[in-house]
Amino acid sequence: MRQKRAKAYRKLMALYCMSFNFREPYQVLVDSETCKIAIDSKMELGKQLGAVLQGTIKPMITQCCMEELYRQGKALQPAVDLAKSFERRKCNHREPIPGDQCLASVVGDANKHRYVIATQSQPLRTRLRTIPAVPIVHINRSVMILEPPSDVTLKAKESAEESALHPGAPDSALILSNSAEPTKRKKKGPKGPNPLSMKKKKVAPPEPSTTTGQAKTAKVTRTADESPTGSKRKRDSASDDGHDWQADPRPDEAGEDVVRTGKKRKRRRKTTSTVATPLS
Repeated sequence: MRQKRAKAYRKLMALYCMSFNFREPYQVLVDSETCKIAIDSKMELGKQLGAVLQGTIKPMITQCCMEELYRQGKALQPAVDLAKSFERRKCNHREPIPGDQCLASVVGDANKHRYVIATQSQPLRTRLRTIPAVPIVHINRSVMILEPPSDVTLKAKESAEESALHPGAPDSALILSNSAEPTKRKKKGPKGPNPLSMKKKKVAPPEPSTTTGQAKTAKVTRTADESPTGSKRKRDSASDDGHDWQADPRPDEAGEDVVRTGKKRKRRRKTTSTVATPLS
């Protein structure tokens, strides 16, 4: 298939999908004449249908179309075998009727099951063009063709778009009820500064309590009497000569306490005398 034709078919199937809710896999109803032409032209019918519809497909055939193939004898046995590989669609006809009438009855007036019809019957195609949203496929000289949308289909598409744009009766009633209520307008006025651009307020330190103030003053008076850290300690006048004065607790003969002085004794290490060893 040429690229230009494939692009046109892709747009056409997108129209059916968006406007009429067609979904993959597409259900394709095939008539008996299409099966015979596919066998005569040695065409892979399932593959060609997928290429034309630009997606996955589900080929189907009705019981009345199968009866038409059975009546034509063993000469069309390959076409019968091809039709047997398709899914069987129940048409609910007790007695078999012609294939064109059967397909028209299955599609109905609105094609609610979203069928794609592959047929070679010209009267049936003319009838299906009067029904909106019915894709039609036929074979022309061994080439499968997807017909453009009919005028009825285009009108149904435009009406669906128009109804989607304009509200319905319940929606319009709801709009009128909402418009009847008075709307409160916001008062216009000067706006405040941006809180993110403002500086944060400085928090004042808490005032000291009376108990903590008294404790601090007592500490200051106590440290004032003491010598500052790092200063040398002053010696008393009595200890200027380098002697330690101690009071002797032993009473004198007269019963008076006598203060005795004594020098501070220093310990001296004993030096070991080296004895010379006699020479032999």
